[in-house]
Amino acid sequence: MKLPAFYVRNEGVLPLDKPKLWTKDFIMISSTNFFTHVVFYLLMTSIAMYVITAYHASQGMAGLAAGIFVLASLIARLFAGKYLDKIGRKQMLVGGLIVFLAVMLLHFKADSLLYLMVLRFIQGAMHGVITTAAGAIVADIIPNERRGEGTGYYATSMNLAMAIGPFLGILITRFADFHMIVLVSSIIAFIDLISGILLSVPKPAAGHAKVTEMARFKVIDYFEPAAVPISGAVFAVTLAYSSVLSFLSLYAKDIGLTGAATYFFLVYAAALVITRPFTGRWFDERGANVVVYPLFILLIAGFVLLSQAHSGWMLLTAGALIGIGYGTVQSSFQAIAIQLSPPNRKALATSTFFIFLDLASGSGPYLLGTVAGLMDFRMLYLAVSGWVVLCIAVYYAVHGRRAAAGKNKTAAESKF
Repeated sequence: MKLPAFYVRNEGVLPLDKPKLWTKDFIMISSTNFFTHVVFYLLMTSIAMYVITAYHASQGMAGLAAGIFVLASLIARLFAGKYLDKIGRKQMLVGGLIVFLAVMLLHFKADSLLYLMVLRFIQGAMHGVITTAAGAIVADIIPNERRGEGTGYYATSMNLAMAIGPFLGILITRFADFHMIVLVSSIIAFIDLISGILLSVPKPAAGHAKVTEMARFKVIDYFEPAAVPISGAVFAVTLAYSSVLSFLSLYAKDIGLTGAATYFFLVYAAALVITRPFTGRWFDERGANVVVYPLFILLIAGFVLLSQAHSGWMLLTAGALIGIGYGTVQSSFQAIAIQLSPPNRKALATSTFFIFLDLASGSGPYLLGTVAGLMDFRMLYLAVSGWVVLCIAVYYAVHGRRAAAGKNKTAAESKF
């Protein structure tokens, strides 16, 4: 018997012959995302130490030198999302990459803390421009039938950078000076630019009407309302994860596991890459809830294990659980934000999502640092696991309940 062109699979209708995902352009845009974030995380792990040693700055100023990058990125996203289709997606991407590389090279001449701060701010703004443009481009490149899988693989490029960047930063800081960090970062930024130039960008869904609409000044020009609820959920989860980025090294020093902590993010990335093919496919075939709820359980288990770590294997196992949990929840939420938004507002949906993510990444260290002053790190990570439990309720309220209702409706209709 000849099979129909489409068949019902739980939450929706999927084609038997799925469209190709791993195209040249998907690989190029994922590479651009990867290299941009390698530079970001490489500098984030080394800039504070450099500011303290080179300029004899306080820890507060060192923290500002690191955080001003994220602040600038957040501000830039507000405007990049609004003018993305008006300027042109590839034009904005390549323009951002050129300035990003130029500012990186200017770090060789950073002879004062103020000058370095200005460079960090400009480069952070370009990071916001690049990642917003790249996120909008990949949203058009990924076929709708493989949205969860494709978004998951794209997010993996950032997750890999989250492991490789800090590893390179720690390694170079140990054996060389800051000029070597700038040199390596500049080489990576140059490769990043080449990837962007080689990219072919599909025509966006928005046409002339979109440009006219964006010419008016309205709040809706900066945010996609349909993406705000799930973006709020990623804000809550990222607050929890920021505790790892901010305090893992200090915690590892306190418990005598600095050696194991060096490999924490490598294990994080490895676990995420191994599981990504399954979780992305399950998202598309079985729906968000089937993937997200178990991932929350893994994330909670990871923070509990981290809070009780007394050996290297416990610390690294926690890294694997947190990697699978947070890394996949983040990419799943991004896919949901795009799915819920109109086709001609994918760029703003992506911008909205990362504005909330950046806000959590920038404010989390300060908020959790205040909490950390009231308790030790073991209690902090245990408290964070409790916060993730609350995140489950947030997800259920903003999307999980509706997704479950939609699945039940589709299942009922498929019986007739």
